[in-house]
Amino acid sequence: MAFIDYYKILGLEKNATADDIKKAYRKLARKYHPDMNPTDKEAEKKFKEINEANEVLSNSENRAKYDKYGEHWKHGEEYERAQQQQRQQQQYSGNFGGGFSGADFGEGEDFSDFFQSMFGGSNGFGRSARGSASGKFKGQDVSAELTLGLKDAAKTHQQIFDINGKKVRITIPAGVYDGQQIKLKGHGNPGINGGPNGDLYITFNIAEDKDFKREGDNLRTSLDIDLYTAVLGGDVTIQTLDGSVSLKVKPETQNGTTVRLKGKGFPVYKKEGEFGDLYVTYNIKIPTNLTEKQKGLFQQLKNS
Repeated sequence: MAFIDYYKILGLEKNATADDIKKAYRKLARKYHPDMNPTDKEAEKKFKEINEANEVLSNSENRAKYDKYGEHWKHGEEYERAQQQQRQQQQYSGNFGGGFSGADFGEGEDFSDFFQSMFGGSNGFGRSARGSASGKFKGQDVSAELTLGLKDAAKTHQQIFDINGKKVRITIPAGVYDGQQIKLKGHGNPGINGGPNGDLYITFNIAEDKDFKREGDNLRTSLDIDLYTAVLGGDVTIQTLDGSVSLKVKPETQNGTTVRLKGKGFPVYKKEGEFGDLYVTYNIKIPTNLTEKQKGLFQQLKNS
């Protein structure tokens, strides 16, 4: 598999700050989100690459491994653990006069051969070195960000995370909000020497939506109506999160009038069956390209 440059994917240099990474991720995630590009397969592919890059670079520990080990960053801990094991055994053999047999590698040498022997070959020395230290330690926690479209955040659904090569399926409850963080116990990095796994922390970013603006559990939208309906009244159709709804416009409705649709807003987080409200603002469209006869009728109204 070809090496993936996560910095390049986010349009950043290696000296980028954590804030730079967050800003770049959010900007690109919103640009390439499937909700904004429903038929663009390249945008969908790009969106997945952006999320993968962010999962690594937004976590300071994973980023440090990536900067040090490159494409082998997922196995950096095994390499470091094997180094420590070798030093301990060399110290032991020095104290008691015994010998140490096995592969030797130092702090500054190229570790690609080590990774090949441990993970890509059948004669790996490193397998026996894993988990042989005396203590049990909890694995490292993992932080990740997930960008959702507003309509995705409004429904309970499943997402799959790729954490250090492991597929983790999570259920996201309807109603999650922008910036919300959830903790998944035991879904972080594996423990050392039989210790417990770390935890997975997921922060949600809710992308802006072209149809609705969210305000807490309420939603706002706008609807264009023609002048004749505004003056005389009539029926119009409005789209909500769960389908279309018919509205009755009162006669002599003014431009900018807002009406409330109770219970047609955003689902309340972890309160099944509860919803906010939807506020609809009418935009009255003035007719154009009028005929002389039509203009005369408006003139009559003006003079009456």
